[in-house]
Amino acid sequence: MKGQRAFIQKRKAVKLLPVLLNVVLLLVMPVAAFAQQSLISDPEIYEKKHFQEQCTEASFGDGFLIRQDINNDGLMDAVVNEGELTCDGQKGPQCNEDGCTYNFYLQVAEGGYFMIATAQIFGYDFVQRFGNMVLAMKMSPRFCDRTGGDPCVVTTRVRGTKFVTISKK
Repeated sequence: MKGQRAFIQKRKAVKLLPVLLNVVLLLVMPVAAFAQQSLISDPEIYEKKHFQEQCTEASFGDGFLIRQDINNDGLMDAVVNEGELTCDGQKGPQCNEDGCTYNFYLQVAEGGYFMIATAQIFGYDFVQRFGNMVLAMKMSPRFCDRTGGDPCVVTTRVRGTKFVTISKK
């Protein structure tokens, strides 16, 4: 009887082991995925190099890259507006009825940048609300659950490494 009980307990432990390993992997994998993003030295060099490889002839307008502190940490971050790219004679090749692609990069104190977000928008204003600087992004009305009309304004604040939506109008 004791031998049979011990055998059943061992069998339950063997069945439980894969379940425990899966739980551990689920907890560890998101951390590992975040840690794998490597820093780039300068978003301007990185983005321009990318488009120079994609286009036979690439030119960049004055507003292609704007340096400003978007997360209120005192470090100059970077925002890339792909609408200011001319690729093989076509201005803003990724722009469509939802706007143009903007890439948002945060600078870290250790040196370097990483991309925090990509958004398809018409533009943005950097404004102060309740003592904090926030991004008021002009977006397609569909992003505010509307079928038409004027662009909506989605106001976001960068907290840590995430965009947090404050309001949609």
